[in-house]
Amino acid sequence: MEYSCQEFKVGKCEGQKLVDGESMPLVLHPNNGSDNIDFLVSTLKKNKDWFEQMIIKNSAVLLRGFDVKNAEDFNEIIEAFDWDDIRYVGPAPRTHIYKRIWTANEGPLEEFIYYHHEMVLIKESPKKVILFCEVPPPKGGETPFVPSFRVTERMLEEFPEAVEDIESRGLQYTFSAPSKNDTSSMRGRGWEDAFGTSDPAEAEKRAKALGMDMEWLPNGGVKTKLGPRALTKVFDGRKGRRMWFNTMVGMHGKEHSSALMADGTEIPENVVKRCQEIIEEESIQFKWEKGDVLFLDNFALLHGRRPSLPPRRVLVATCK
Repeated sequence: MEYSCQEFKVGKCEGQKLVDGESMPLVLHPNNGSDNIDFLVSTLKKNKDWFEQMIIKNSAVLLRGFDVKNAEDFNEIIEAFDWDDIRYVGPAPRTHIYKRIWTANEGPLEEFIYYHHEMVLIKESPKKVILFCEVPPPKGGETPFVPSFRVTERMLEEFPEAVEDIESRGLQYTFSAPSKNDTSSMRGRGWEDAFGTSDPAEAEKRAKALGMDMEWLPNGGVKTKLGPRALTKVFDGRKGRRMWFNTMVGMHGKEHSSALMADGTEIPENVVKRCQEIIEEESIQFKWEKGDVLFLDNFALLHGRRPSLPPRRVLVATCK
């Protein structure tokens, strides 16, 4: 689809790349100086189908230079579309801020949050992850993202047999969670918060509905097991691209998590290590400015968070 919305003008940003003929991210600035939030929301409502096509076409769309000040403004942008919410389920500690808006991962800023598709392990993942920068960090704190299909292409070039072997067997993951939230860890979300209940029986029921098995630990925490899960996926409307839709590298051999083939076979260490290198090589290092709103196609992109000096405040909405 050709670019065709006169209310925006196309720009550039630091770290932007051309991937398979498309700019990632597509950067949209206000045209004719119309930067106020009411005009932006009105424009998005009138052009929401076109805008969604741009998200799918470019995988990432950045609104920059608009007067987006806070969670209330950000929520207005989200509600300009007809996208349903999807409740976040995962290990990251988060706080509800306003209506559909939450904090992004509140784990320590000095830690690197590894590249991932949001809620990749859950039966239903969000199609879109939308991020708003309220306070840009003085140094670091980028939200890098990676075209997932490029990881698959390169892994197939270098490890065709290993990729197809893992794909045929599937993946199995485990991770442990405490009972209560622990914001000293980027994976410190407690199971009570994650499942919205303090009742273990109800938590098990909700976990089962999401495709998880649970094992209770002596300290009141829980170990969850998920699998088999796919290594790659193909989603409609995305040129038949085979996405690297897994968290093999992010969970393999970690203190509180593991990633194995679904039959319990270890994934070759050299495959995991090289995959980690490829993901980094393909990454787009996006740097925040105050008021930025970044729309990510969660089916097409992995994303992460670079270590940062404080303060840094990025808010998030996840949508179907």
